[in-house]
Amino acid sequence: MTLLLPLRAALYGNGTTLPKLACVAGEPSGDLLAAPVLSALNQIPDMAGLEVYGVGGPRMQAEGMRSIWPMETLSVRGYVEAIKQLPAILRLRKELIHHLLNEGRPDVYLGIDAPDFNLGVELQLRKAGIPTLHLVSPSIWAWRAGRIKKISQAVERMLCIFPFETEIYDRAGVASTYVGHPLASDIPLEPNTTNARQAIANTLNLAPVSLDGIVVAVLPGSRSSEIELIAPVFFKTMQLLSERLKGQKLHFLIPVATPRLREPLEQLLLQTQSINPGIQIHLLDGMADEVLEASDVVLIASGTATLQAALWKKPMVISYKVPWLTAQIMKRQGYLPYVGLPNILCGEFVVPEYLQDDATPEKLVNALQDWLDHPAKVAELKERFSKMHETLRRPTGLLVAQAVAQTIANNRKA
Repeated sequence: MTLLLPLRAALYGNGTTLPKLACVAGEPSGDLLAAPVLSALNQIPDMAGLEVYGVGGPRMQAEGMRSIWPMETLSVRGYVEAIKQLPAILRLRKELIHHLLNEGRPDVYLGIDAPDFNLGVELQLRKAGIPTLHLVSPSIWAWRAGRIKKISQAVERMLCIFPFETEIYDRAGVASTYVGHPLASDIPLEPNTTNARQAIANTLNLAPVSLDGIVVAVLPGSRSSEIELIAPVFFKTMQLLSERLKGQKLHFLIPVATPRLREPLEQLLLQTQSINPGIQIHLLDGMADEVLEASDVVLIASGTATLQAALWKKPMVISYKVPWLTAQIMKRQGYLPYVGLPNILCGEFVVPEYLQDDATPEKLVNALQDWLDHPAKVAELKERFSKMHETLRRPTGLLVAQAVAQTIANNRKA
């Protein structure tokens, strides 16, 4: 989709109203995806004065968005977890729809991921004549393929971050545009491990040489439920790997995704250090990219972070745990043999996955050691990830911003 310039006459009409964009991001990854879009919109001259409001995180707000409701209300994963938060989520959706239809009617609505929430909102808005765009296709290619019927009713145009998705929407008669993945533009094609280790050493007030040896990045997730379920296994894995590689210089780096996760991670760290006082585990506030860039191998919870690790060209072991009931429901609706984004994008198991009961410290340690012991295998994986990076590298923020601006122009011309 190309942006038709100038848009000012179509956008402003008689000059009495300014364009409005409502958008909702339901979790930190959505906030990360949407911020470059808002930044690009700020750079389009004919979008000057654009009012952006809805639900967003700190990155979106830094770009001028007004978040009327807290994003944390929507930041849940899994059926069991969502049920606990359901009353608050339903209340927020009702208030949001009422506001957008009666008080702050936008020129266009942009839903960022969070399909269980956004598709319901988009359906109501589209029925009321408000154009709807959706950034990040639901994983209909992995599970719940029947959802595409609701998408066709709710979404005017799907903005796809993976190239194979547009063909699925073409077959279903849903307009779609491939916009690439913003992480592929944010992350350089060639990592600089030395510089990343220097930055981390400076942050930790360590001498740079102290991070020589093997560096393992450990990313247990960005939600409290993930820390509760998978982080204890990851800490036991670190302890076991430290015992197996005794005598070697070994460092574990854990980026703490949000401030509220630091306390439970610190408790796990203290427990681990009481058993193995010499283990080198460092918690860093944020700095996920630096930690990944600095690492030799990665132990990681399934999610968007696995794509980050792939774009940094790092060998990884993916693991995940959800409550039993959630796992049973997902198992019955899924049909791909893998859950990690690197494997999905490559169409095969290029990195190992250990889920649910298979997520044991012994299996995770064995898989991590396999990467450390086979540098030729790591080199082959890096080549694979480099090709993936090139495919995903597009000016995503600008392409989405153009789609928003064009939709507003079309709507005001109608």
